[in-house]
Amino acid sequence: MFNDDREKVIESALGVGVNYIVNIGIDFDTSLESVELADSNERIYATVGYHPHDSKDYNHAQREKIERLAQHPKVVAIGEIGLDYYRDHSPRDVQETVFRDQLAMARDFEMPVVVHVRDAMEDALRILREERVHEIGGVMHCFQGNSSDAKATFDLGMVVSFGGSLTFKKSRSADVAAELPLDKIVLETDCPFITPVPFRGKRNEPAFVRYAYQALAKLHDMELDKLEKTVDENARRLFNLGNG
Repeated sequence: MFNDDREKVIESALGVGVNYIVNIGIDFDTSLESVELADSNERIYATVGYHPHDSKDYNHAQREKIERLAQHPKVVAIGEIGLDYYRDHSPRDVQETVFRDQLAMARDFEMPVVVHVRDAMEDALRILREERVHEIGGVMHCFQGNSSDAKATFDLGMVVSFGGSLTFKKSRSADVAAELPLDKIVLETDCPFITPVPFRGKRNEPAFVRYAYQALAKLHDMELDKLEKTVDENARRLFNLGNG
């Protein structure tokens, strides 16, 4: 969805104050493309991994390919990995096996994880606990759980992430985010999806993350500059940004 104007989109993001972009891989091809993009721009970093939707395509050969990509200096996390019981594009037992394998990989590389969970919070938290995610840390991205789920996530040494949904009316995400400590939150776009108000219905892009920052600052009744410093530091610490 960015093939025609990718450079313009990147310039737009940097132009509104985005310092770094972490671009997500969801299978081998997108992980490779993410690494190549990160290699071309000092402000862009990459993650590599297999999304639960694509778990059915993961095998030993694909694992070896992801392992090789993970050694690139601009790769900052293993992800997007996890469980998705809403779409069920891959069998649930396969999702779990692949999730555990990639968590083990992340421990081997001492890298944090970017975790996708949809309608599978109980199983995901159990697996993360059993696979010792506290040793490496990570983020529960586009967090859809409640406050108790967030606390369980924090107890595992992870943070949670929110995006455009913070700008929606009657947003459960906003209700939860308002209750959580800011040192446990990072913000994202999940572009091209979850486009914030006032651009709902259009393609999301990195520059629009500013609307998530504005919404979170309002929820916590804080000055935007102060909130930005806290949340940005959370992201830099999580992904060790600026050192690649």
